[in-house]
Amino acid sequence: MAGTATADAKTRPAQFVLTLSCPEQPGIVRAVTAFLADRGFDIVEHQQFDDHVSGKLYLRTAFTGDGVDELNQQVLTAGFAGIAKEFGMEFTIHDGRPQRLLVMVSKFGHCLNDLIFRWQAGSLGAEIAVVVSNHETLRPMAEAAGLTFIHVPVTAATKPEAEARLLELVAEYDADLVVLARYMQVLSNELCASLRGRAINIHHSFLPGFKGAKPYHQAYDRGVKLVGATAHYVTADLDEGPIIEQEVFRVDHSLDADALVTVGRDAETQALSRAVKWHCEHRVLLNNTRTVVFR
Repeated sequence: MAGTATADAKTRPAQFVLTLSCPEQPGIVRAVTAFLADRGFDIVEHQQFDDHVSGKLYLRTAFTGDGVDELNQQVLTAGFAGIAKEFGMEFTIHDGRPQRLLVMVSKFGHCLNDLIFRWQAGSLGAEIAVVVSNHETLRPMAEAAGLTFIHVPVTAATKPEAEARLLELVAEYDADLVVLARYMQVLSNELCASLRGRAINIHHSFLPGFKGAKPYHQAYDRGVKLVGATAHYVTADLDEGPIIEQEVFRVDHSLDADALVTVGRDAETQALSRAVKWHCEHRVLLNNTRTVVFR
């Protein structure tokens, strides 16, 4: 079996994804497709969006090729630089390596449990590298899944040291994305800047309507008819980063506050897992305070 796996790895086509944004102008798609065709690649997925408000084009092209082992990510990036300069493109060429996640949690385990399930099932589109928490509560869940769990306590006095430790762990575990899976600490402006575009948070969509403790109980008292959650990139503006995905469920008077919590947690897990998967498949492009999501 081991020999077969090795042979399969050698014959599997190289896989890449090109993502870019640039001012709208004729010839962009032609330049991209010609670049790939000239190097023997086959386009397997192509999506683009022309934002007529900002006058910019956003593009995602997935491509594969046999017998092109010498054309790796670095070579392709260097080769595409001339086209990028001509069209004023900001671009990245991603290889087929699965993205690595550093998942941050506190005491609520529903989002971590869902991410672990999807990771083990092979449907997350990423690998969980490590779980980091400011509490010990979820250590058994992480370690039962075979994951390394690291406790980094946080107090007002130790917050700078804790955040410095987090950045050390991002580097140590080669994490591509930090996932705040109900991590109940506010990150500093400096840490948000360091993780720009590389950290995703989840929160209930009652914000900013119901802040503070027990938002679902506040919502019950007001008789809400919709329960939802929002997954977004982390920025210095608390819970106001570019939105990647939202989930919503309709509810009615028959649900008490505890039932609303259950519905809300379902919404949080679904919105977060989709946002993580799309990000790790390079389907999310930042558009100022918004996102372009090629689903």
